[in-house]
Amino acid sequence: MKRNVLGIKIESLTFSEAINKIDLLIVNKKPSQIVTVNPEFIILAHKDPEFNKILNNADLSVPDGFGLILAGKFLNQPFKERVTGVDLTWAVCKLAEDRGYKVFFLGGKTGVALETSQRIKKLHPRLKIAGAYSGSPTDKRVYELIKKSKPDILFVAFGAPKQEKFIAELKNNDIYVPLSVGVGGTFDYIAGIYPYAPLWMRKTGLEWLFRLFTQPFRFNRIITATIRFPWAVLRSKLF
Repeated sequence: MKRNVLGIKIESLTFSEAINKIDLLIVNKKPSQIVTVNPEFIILAHKDPEFNKILNNADLSVPDGFGLILAGKFLNQPFKERVTGVDLTWAVCKLAEDRGYKVFFLGGKTGVALETSQRIKKLHPRLKIAGAYSGSPTDKRVYELIKKSKPDILFVAFGAPKQEKFIAELKNNDIYVPLSVGVGGTFDYIAGIYPYAPLWMRKTGLEWLFRLFTQPFRFNRIITATIRFPWAVLRSKLF
């Protein structure tokens, strides 16, 4: 079941339902794209038609962001569950280990993708790592590495909307990947670059406050998520 939040379609499903759908997408052997939507995505999509189209054409769009959960309730389109990029990455890697799928980690600062793959490998020793490379959307070697390693699953951490546009562009470069996921800053958390917010803050929607203190450079994004997005949702209902 899809919800419509300010023109962006996002699926309402439980975490386990999301993993089951991901498994089916890989089995179908058709290049597919997953987007982990948060409030900033929606505000960006209103200014970027290409990004808007990618989000609405994704094979699976999940609600990553406490603000979306609140917006869904306010708009009478409740979501079953929040599906964060970090949790999704761990779960998909567990699925990959069980199924024998090969995984490629792409993006982040120098060395972060490699550190992420190594930390996940410690908990999932049978996971097949196809590659780990920082790179960038303009790095031509990225395409060569992906094409050569032939991963079943590609995690891309370039940040939005770069990662979503990069994934959409893979098809134009004749690169076949059954499943690609844009995961934003997920690698930074798994690699231990930044700490997780306490569980109680994540459950009560105060994660933004923790990030403001630990990652002050996110100030503008936090303002978007906590002020611009709620105001846009309120206006959509009142006017």
